[in-house]
Amino acid sequence: MAKNAAKRLKTSEGTGVRIGTHNGHFHADEALAVYMLRLLPTYADSVLVRTRDPALLETCHTVVDVGGEYDPSRNRYDHHQRTFSTTFPGRETKLSSAGLVYLHFGRAIIAQQVRKPEDSPEVGVIWTKVYEAFVEALDAHDNGISKYDAAKLAEAGIEPRFSSGGFTLGAMVGRLNPNWNDPVPEDRQEAQAAEDRRFVVASERIGEEFSRGLEYYAGAWLPARTIVQEAYAKRLQYDPEGRIMVFEGQSLPWKEHLYTIEEEDGNTDKKVLYVLYPEKPRPDAVWRIQAVPTTENSFESRKALPEPWRGARDSQLDEVSGVPGGIFVHAAGFIGGNKTFEGAKALTEKAIAF
Repeated sequence: MAKNAAKRLKTSEGTGVRIGTHNGHFHADEALAVYMLRLLPTYADSVLVRTRDPALLETCHTVVDVGGEYDPSRNRYDHHQRTFSTTFPGRETKLSSAGLVYLHFGRAIIAQQVRKPEDSPEVGVIWTKVYEAFVEALDAHDNGISKYDAAKLAEAGIEPRFSSGGFTLGAMVGRLNPNWNDPVPEDRQEAQAAEDRRFVVASERIGEEFSRGLEYYAGAWLPARTIVQEAYAKRLQYDPEGRIMVFEGQSLPWKEHLYTIEEEDGNTDKKVLYVLYPEKPRPDAVWRIQAVPTTENSFESRKALPEPWRGARDSQLDEVSGVPGGIFVHAAGFIGGNKTFEGAKALTEKAIAF
């Protein structure tokens, strides 16, 4: 999808509807905004016009990130106005042109991907998830909003341990702009055409990441949610207090879904401590035991596997745990393995009681 959309991207000339954005130094938000629009049938053969000339912008069907106007009825999606304050539902980050296009066209893009009506629950769940996981970061970057409160970090004396190396979507697009000392064609039209070609590459690059993310959330993340819900509903079969959750087929992205389901369930006293799953989807697969992290990206577990087991393998693990079939327990205690489901469950029960 991403590759084909970018290949069709035309600049300046053509018979399709015209998408206008500003020329000069480009950013991630308008690069993604243009890409997202072109995923839809109305814009499939669109022509890109990069200018700040109001007369030229007025000829465009849709204008993003320039023009000083936000009016969906006229397909105008700029966010630079002093009075602009629009945010995505349930979020506090002010939108950029990417967020505005996603706000108004995101459901249609997703519905096209999953082949469901725009008002279906599945489309709504993915619409919110993709914004929070991908688009919001671009909105914040373009509006100069930091991920953390700088004053509070300074007050706490917290400093970064290393540089992020420019590995952000905004930085990735920014590097595709010309360098200050790159040669520029003397002819203005040639210079603009060269700049536009760079923009097309940037739009393709960030668009590929957007499409890849959308495909993941629609094709893998959302189906996993149903499986996690089913496993959560069965957890009392394995522990009377629901502290063990089992995936019978194979591992899948479960952490975020588990936290959401627990929050929806409202049961804060009896949370899942360990998740069991086969390493591969076959009858003779070995089993893994994973301690549930305190938060999705935390290295701290709700209840790590016992300290005496950590770093032990094979017969040594059998000896210290008293459960045969042991394979390993990680030195940090967040994961372990056994040759059978029965062995993994026995280890888990002992860990709970430890």
